[in-house]
Amino acid sequence: MLKVHSRCDLACDHCYIYEHADQTWRGRPRVMSPKTVRASAYAIADHAMAHSLPAATVVLHGGEPLLVGPRRLREMLSVLREVISPVTALDLRMQSNGISLTPELCDLLAQFQVSVGISLDGDRAANDLHRRYANGASSHDRVLSALWLLRRGEHRHIYGGLLCTVDLRADPLRVYAALREQEPPRVDFLLPHATWDSPPPTGATATPYAAWLGAIYEQWLRDGRPIPIRLFDSLRSLVAGGPSLTEWVGLDSVDLAVIETDGSWEQVDSLKTAYHGAAATGLDVFRHSADAAASHPMIAQRQAGIAALCATCRACPVVRQCGGGLLAHRYRSGSGFDNPSVYCADLKELITNVSGTSSVASGESADGYGEVATEVLDDLGSGYGAADVLDALHTAELSMSRMLVAQVYEDLASGGWDGADLADTVQSAWHLVQRLDSTAPHGLHRVLGHPYVRSWAIECLRSRPAGERSDALGPGYLANVAAAAAIAADVPAELPVPVHNGVLHLPTIGTMVLDWGTTDTALVATRPGGFQVRGDGEAYSVGLGADEPAAGWQPTRQLDFAGRALLLDDTDPFRHGLGWPPADRISSAEAGRLQSLLIEARESVASEVPQYAVSLDVTMQTITPLAADPSGRLRSGSKRDAYGAVGIGPVPDADALAVLLVHEVQHLKFGALVDVYDLVDHSRRAFVRVGWRSDPRPVEAALTGTYAHLAVAEIWRARADRTAAAAGNYLRYRQWITSALAAVERSGALTESGRRFVIAMRQTIASWGRSNHRNS
Repeated sequence: MLKVHSRCDLACDHCYIYEHADQTWRGRPRVMSPKTVRASAYAIADHAMAHSLPAATVVLHGGEPLLVGPRRLREMLSVLREVISPVTALDLRMQSNGISLTPELCDLLAQFQVSVGISLDGDRAANDLHRRYANGASSHDRVLSALWLLRRGEHRHIYGGLLCTVDLRADPLRVYAALREQEPPRVDFLLPHATWDSPPPTGATATPYAAWLGAIYEQWLRDGRPIPIRLFDSLRSLVAGGPSLTEWVGLDSVDLAVIETDGSWEQVDSLKTAYHGAAATGLDVFRHSADAAASHPMIAQRQAGIAALCATCRACPVVRQCGGGLLAHRYRSGSGFDNPSVYCADLKELITNVSGTSSVASGESADGYGEVATEVLDDLGSGYGAADVLDALHTAELSMSRMLVAQVYEDLASGGWDGADLADTVQSAWHLVQRLDSTAPHGLHRVLGHPYVRSWAIECLRSRPAGERSDALGPGYLANVAAAAAIAADVPAELPVPVHNGVLHLPTIGTMVLDWGTTDTALVATRPGGFQVRGDGEAYSVGLGADEPAAGWQPTRQLDFAGRALLLDDTDPFRHGLGWPPADRISSAEAGRLQSLLIEARESVASEVPQYAVSLDVTMQTITPLAADPSGRLRSGSKRDAYGAVGIGPVPDADALAVLLVHEVQHLKFGALVDVYDLVDHSRRAFVRVGWRSDPRPVEAALTGTYAHLAVAEIWRARADRTAAAAGNYLRYRQWITSALAAVERSGALTESGRRFVIAMRQTIASWGRSNHRNS
């Protein structure tokens, strides 16, 4: 965050910069000098280069950043682009009150691709409670004029969203309606900055802020979640075991530093509400690097997660969602920041309310999150997993997948990717997703929960803002997802869909190879029982389930697995990363053989290790054939980014397939578990040696391997009476597991949940020793 101007043209009485405890702004330059701008740019670029950062976000802030004027603003933006852009993707943003925004400034900001957020507290009555000029005059009309400029077609792509500070005196539903009327790509609600020394205004109930926000939350859900609201999206993501989207809640590391107008490195400036000089570090961009700033004890504390919280917070059942609240709000004279948030009761009440609701288009399943109880550690730690526990994990994973897809849209809507054509495509796709969420959720659930749709979403988010993928396999692919959902739901829709290298892919539906030259877009129109693809004067009609597929059409096939349909996905562009290259599309004869082997393998598992059969039934959704290994080694694979997908190479028989399936499903279960529980303290950076690898492994990697081998060992134990080779395999795997668990425990990197999980595994191994099996 660059504080490019330290004064403001409004006199908001709730401003933490001018009205709260810290008054260091009085001694700082009004405007950041060109020398300081350049030094700041080089500090950011050096940091990005040193750490190979794929992107850096720079927010122009104040005071009021627009007060620098057009000429100096152009100079600042030119320097930032010139210095930082050659090193990493630069995401430029600005937070403004909008008062000084003009069409000319909008053109300038658009030229430099600066996303602009505007502060607006709601309707006129709410906004005028605080956001006034020094003479008391209202700023509301000027702010609406700025928003009108940003909503215009030529500037819409730089409209970053609205920032609204809560005031209990304002009508929450009128505030929400006023914000929604401005068609923002995103809204942030902020609690007024307060500490235990200077508490916030109180209301009629013990949790007035939860009630105020809760009224908006319920209306937002009834409206079908028409706009992203970051606080609500963050809480819902956290309840599902996903990431936070804001520093206000959750335990994710905060990666924000402030550079003041004089070049001083500072902590997050919300700390100015605590005491005079609270945000200071004593460092500056002329003498100190970003790494030096990141090493400052208070900044490091913000990266320490749960360990940085007070004992009250650490013992709280919602700590992983709350994260202790904003650091500034924990301050009290005498105990510093070692306290719960002054909004503790409100946060707990709000999280409780959010965890009991759902909305699939925003990322949740229709059954809610089903937060997993502690007993899950004992149940899954045994290696097996009861059906209800696996169902809960499955629900949480699908919720997270849908949340990730929603985040791709939100990022683009807030200016995360370039290109007006791309924005139009994704906007149309998202409107269709919202419509399907209300009218035909079954088709939407099926497609948004597909393993490789999740892989796409994560790849998009990792590569933002620019990324290396083309738009067809970047955020524009949301149109492919939406079209596939409409087809799955058999709902009439028409949507332009990106084509990649002459191939149109519709996840879970199939792939069409188009002989259309260089066209990069096709129009997909659904019709009863199928759909039509049009472009370049050509049209292809596809009937789902037709005996003879249309020319160039490769439908995604289904396999029967204990009466449940598994997708045979051998064309999806995101099926890579399963540990071995995927095979090209397999023939009907090969698919038939795989079907027979799957039936036999499922019967083998049910007979030999019936406790694991339910894991296969609940967890596996998709089978992807892998290429044959020229050495003859059997190959299988799975990945964290594709929950539910298992890759399988050629196998000689069903017994071999049974071992591979159980092994990979264990990896999927473990990945889902660590999405909900922290089993390992990653700050320890510990490595251990395991019997099946020559290189030292991170503790979590050793633990997932051990968990997979626990199931494989049990299969070989069941087969140990058959052959000496099977008995040898059992003993080898058992030794690997025993020694790995000992190494993991010695590492000291396990959390309390991790220790409980390991104890459950040990109990399973001990039960083998007490059995009557001759090889145990």
